[in-house]
Amino acid sequence: MNSILNKRYLKPHFPLVATSFCSLIIAGLFTSSFFRILPSIGIIGLLVTALIYFLLYRETRNKEYKVYIPITVIFFLHLSAGLNTDEANRLEYWRDVLLQSPFLLLPVSFAILPEFPAKYLRWLWIFFCVLVLASAIVSTSNYLQHVEQINEQYLRSKIMPTEPDHIRFSLMVTLASAFGVLWIYNDKLPKAKKVSIIAGTIFLIFFQHLLAVRSGLITMYAVAALAWLWLLVKSNSYKRIILLTFVMIIIPLISYLIFPTFRNKFTNTREDVSKVNKIESANNYSLVGRVYSYKVAYLIIKEHPWFGIGKADMDSELAEYYKKNFPAIRHKSYIKPHNQFLYNLVAYGIVGLVVFLVFFFMPCVQLWSKLSPILVVHYTILTLSFLVEYTLETQIGLTFSILFIMLAIEGNRSEEETHTWKPA
Repeated sequence: MNSILNKRYLKPHFPLVATSFCSLIIAGLFTSSFFRILPSIGIIGLLVTALIYFLLYRETRNKEYKVYIPITVIFFLHLSAGLNTDEANRLEYWRDVLLQSPFLLLPVSFAILPEFPAKYLRWLWIFFCVLVLASAIVSTSNYLQHVEQINEQYLRSKIMPTEPDHIRFSLMVTLASAFGVLWIYNDKLPKAKKVSIIAGTIFLIFFQHLLAVRSGLITMYAVAALAWLWLLVKSNSYKRIILLTFVMIIIPLISYLIFPTFRNKFTNTREDVSKVNKIESANNYSLVGRVYSYKVAYLIIKEHPWFGIGKADMDSELAEYYKKNFPAIRHKSYIKPHNQFLYNLVAYGIVGLVVFLVFFFMPCVQLWSKLSPILVVHYTILTLSFLVEYTLETQIGLTFSILFIMLAIEGNRSEEETHTWKPA
C-alpha cells in the first residue's frame, strides 16, 4: 500500500524534475567555453528521469510518442557509418556517435515522460530568452569597450566575441526574437510585462544587426517574411502588414547608418564575393573558402554518389582532394563544406541525405495541420542555417536544434486546458 501511495505521490513531480534538467541543457548552451559538459549532464538527467518514470508506471504517451521517434533514425544513420569508416579513423567515428547521441536520447526521453504543463514550457522558453538577452547585453558591453578594434575586425571577416559562438548565437537571437513577438501576439499580458517583452525583443532585433552575422540576418528576415505571408493569407489586418513591411525596410537602413559593424560586414562580404575567382583567396577570405569547400564536396560526390566517404574519413579525404585539385590553397585553409545538406551528401551519399531529409523534417510534416508557429519558425531557422553551415556537427548547434524541436512538439501535444498561451 505504501509503495502505491509513494508512486502516486511521485508521479506529478516528474514534469518538474524533467523541466529542471531541460533548464540545465539550456544553460549549458551558454557555458561551452568554461563548462562544456553541462548540456550532457542535463541530457543524461532527463533520460534517467524518463527511464525511472517508465519503470515505475510502465507508461508511454500511447500514440503521441510517434511524433518524437522518427528523428531518432538519424542517430542510427551516424551509427551505420561505421560500416564505411577506415580503421585508422575508428576513434573519430566513436566520437561522432557520442556527439550525435542527442538525436536518440532527447526524443526517447520526451516520448516517455508525462506531459509538461504550460507553465513549465513557458518557463523553459522564457529562461532561454533571458539567457540570450543577457549574453547579447554582455557582448554589446564588450563591444562598447573596444569599438574601434572590433569595427576593424569586421573588415577582416572577424566577429565580436559571443557566448556561445557567433554563428549558433545568431540563430538563438532569431528564435528568441520570434518567441517574443509570438508571446505578445498570443497572450494577454499585464502592461508592464508586455512593455518589457517588447523592449527586450527590439533590443535583440537591433543586436542581430550589430552582431552582423550572415546566418542570423538571413534567418531573421526569413522569419519576418513568413510572418508577412501569414498576415497576408490568414489575417485581414492590413495595418499590421503595412507596419511589418515598414519595419523590414527601415531597420536595416537604420542599422547601416548607426552600426559600423553592419556596414563593415557589408563591405567585407562584397570584397569576399569579388575574390571568388582567385583560388588563392581561399586562404584569406572566409566566403571564398566556403565556395571552394563546395567545389571539393562536388568532386567527392561525383566519385562517391550513393553512400559517401564516411563522416570519420572526411578530413583525410578532403585534404587529398584539396591538394590534387586546388594546390594553391594552404592546408590550414582546408575546410569542410559549410552546408549541412552537402556535408551529409559527402559523408553519407544520396541514400544518407534522403534518410536525413525524411526523418529530420517528419515532425514538422506530422504537425503541419496544427499550424504550430514556433515549430515552423524553428525549422525555418535551422533549414536556412543548413544552407550556409553544418549546424548539426557541433555540440551546441545539435543540442539547440533538437531540444527546441522537442519543446515545440511538446507544446503541440497538449490536451491541457489553459487560459494562457502554451508555446507551440
